[in-house]
Amino acid sequence: MSARVVVVGGGPGGYESALVAAQLGAEVAVVDRDGLGGAAVLTDCVPSKTLISTADFMSRFFAAKGLGVQLAGSPEPGEIARADLPTVNERVKSLARAQSDDVASGLERHGVRILRGTGRLDGPQRVVADLLDGGQETLDADVVLLATGARPRELDTAQPDGERILTWQQLYDLPDLPEHVVVVGSGVTGAELAHAYLGLGSAVTLVSSRDRVLPGEDADAAQVIEDVFRRRGMTVLNRSRAASVTRTGDGVVVELTDGRRVEGSHAVMAVGSVPNTAGIGLEESGVALTPSGHVQVDGVSRTSARGVYAAGDCTGVLPLASVAAMQGRIAMFHSLGDAVQPLNLRAVAANIFTDPEIATVGWSGPALEQAGIAAETVMLPLATNARAKMQNVHDGFVKLFARAGTGIVMGGVVVAPRASELVFSIALAVQTKLTVDQVAASFTVYPSMSGSIAEAARQLHTRAF
Repeated sequence: MSARVVVVGGGPGGYESALVAAQLGAEVAVVDRDGLGGAAVLTDCVPSKTLISTADFMSRFFAAKGLGVQLAGSPEPGEIARADLPTVNERVKSLARAQSDDVASGLERHGVRILRGTGRLDGPQRVVADLLDGGQETLDADVVLLATGARPRELDTAQPDGERILTWQQLYDLPDLPEHVVVVGSGVTGAELAHAYLGLGSAVTLVSSRDRVLPGEDADAAQVIEDVFRRRGMTVLNRSRAASVTRTGDGVVVELTDGRRVEGSHAVMAVGSVPNTAGIGLEESGVALTPSGHVQVDGVSRTSARGVYAAGDCTGVLPLASVAAMQGRIAMFHSLGDAVQPLNLRAVAANIFTDPEIATVGWSGPALEQAGIAAETVMLPLATNARAKMQNVHDGFVKLFARAGTGIVMGGVVVAPRASELVFSIALAVQTKLTVDQVAASFTVYPSMSGSIAEAARQLHTRAF
């Protein structure tokens, strides 16, 4: 008899686990409320990166002069290109819907049953699905995978209204381009959305409670982004914490804790997220939660309840779609008896879609120092890279960390256009424990941005390992 697998939630952790379970011969059902792909596809990653892609495309017009290109019929810089926001937003939502449909079609091709509704546990190996059509179905399972995701955190003093005070999930129905966006929060989401609206033509103020934007990222990389933001006209308020956000008819006022007021047409709240774990029978079924409400999991995605696994943002492990998907796959490999290795967070590649992008993988410099691991570092500015010069790229760098004595690549940072693509070579080196000599011995195209990665590896060889 085939194993019965029930997945609660259709985001990356859910649909990837369902695909693996189906491929391993299980009988699989997915209970999903909002649409396959979850927030990552419908309201977060896919929409925001599509918006950013539009802003980045617009920036090419403004950069044309530096490449010797003159655009006819554009006497004023502001007339070169304009964003028609309703059209932009319709494209964003259309792409999200198409991606969601593709995910659903992929599951159906593999024989996965999809139930539209909300799932809750009724014991560790039983899921009750409250269906959107008003019905209810009870699903007994050998394995349950929780992938319920998270939602934007809301402040009592800054309640979103979907019109002027917005979460990152409420951006795509705006009728016009905001005149002045105040972004509260300078983490990854805040920095990306600030970059997007600046590129689309809005005035942007970024309110950061820390000393710099992107406080959790490589300090050199964050400094590059902050410098670029300021140079392009963004107002960045460091060490400035928002106390409240209120609507003023056709605008907003952000009150800072030091008494200052920032006025704008819209406010975007990017102050973290809250796991969707309340009220679905988890603790009653023996699933332990952390004080923050996240599901506790081990390296193979097991919870404290027999036969129950969890993946994605509801676990609080690392809020990345790629990590959620890997957690889901690992859960199914483990629960269905296939070969599996625990989740390796030291090999995770991540990207911030600003301009330039910031891509990281493996150990960071501070983490190596804190762990007492002796390492050598090389950082090469892109300003010396021939391809970067050809493309008029002035900002960015490549940084590699290698273990002293062996030269094994421990991690890296790439700040560059399309850094998300460039970092893969470093990710391979980290995952397979390549040495800098092995990286340096691999051919790169000349001229290319990736040549700087090989050059950094060559420079690390000159250090006395």
